[in-house]
Amino acid sequence: MRTPRNMPVAAQVLSGAPEVFDEVGYAYDGSLEGLLSAIFESYARHEHPTDIAPSDQLQPRLGQRIAYIETDLGKAERVRKGLTKKGGRTAWDAVKRGSCSSDARTGNAIYRFVRYAMDEHVGRARPYSNIAHPSVGPLFRLVRSVDQECEHMRQFIRFEHLRGDGIEVWFARCNPRDAVIPLVMPHFVERFNVQPFIIYDENHATCGVYDGNGWQLIAIDDASLSELPLPDAAAEEGLMQDAWRRFYRCVSIDARYNPELRRHFMAKRFWRNLTEMQDETPALRTQGPHR
Repeated sequence: MRTPRNMPVAAQVLSGAPEVFDEVGYAYDGSLEGLLSAIFESYARHEHPTDIAPSDQLQPRLGQRIAYIETDLGKAERVRKGLTKKGGRTAWDAVKRGSCSSDARTGNAIYRFVRYAMDEHVGRARPYSNIAHPSVGPLFRLVRSVDQECEHMRQFIRFEHLRGDGIEVWFARCNPRDAVIPLVMPHFVERFNVQPFIIYDENHATCGVYDGNGWQLIAIDDASLSELPLPDAAAEEGLMQDAWRRFYRCVSIDARYNPELRRHFMAKRFWRNLTEMQDETPALRTQGPHR
């Protein structure tokens, strides 16, 4: 039964007439597993969604049907194995790293790359090496941006020593543009392998927690963080912050001061969590994790 042309769009949707939809978009929970589940469903349903995005970022197009895809670890694993078999470990690593991007186009870029690697790519070269291809280039740029943000975190994360009540831990706040904490945790675990530490991502409300044996990623917001039983700052913490700040200022050369160049190499969005960029020692913790 055809729907009359003059029927309002809302009435057409309620009538259940599928022909009013020209496109389909997939919404998922924002995780890598959710994205892989959506890609699996595109094969299972024989559909080519024009958009794949987290449910809180997806902007429906006019005449677009939205399908909400539930995360299924089994389906996600099947896509991972299939991509690794067809495209190699490099392709899978690119998808894993690219999925950490906060760019709204991430889901589309990864979906198109996976479909290209699984369905279209032929030849001896691995699909991710063909960066000139329109299905590879967008993911390549996402991965490059994520890798750059990882390098920023390795350079600009500053730890604070907390000690008390038999607990000793190193705590750091950061505000990366992309959700790169899972990618940089192995770097810090390798270097602080005998020291428990916590890295708190303010922008994505997540904590990377290392207890001395292994690390895990925990979803937590600023309010929940204040309720954690973190100890106060260690007695020497203020002295160490002052020493680091003084060293930073002593090695600078006033005659070569170039604020624009400094902002280029050390983006201003990181400054609020950098000890050396604070004019004086802030009040150390007396309660909770807030300075």
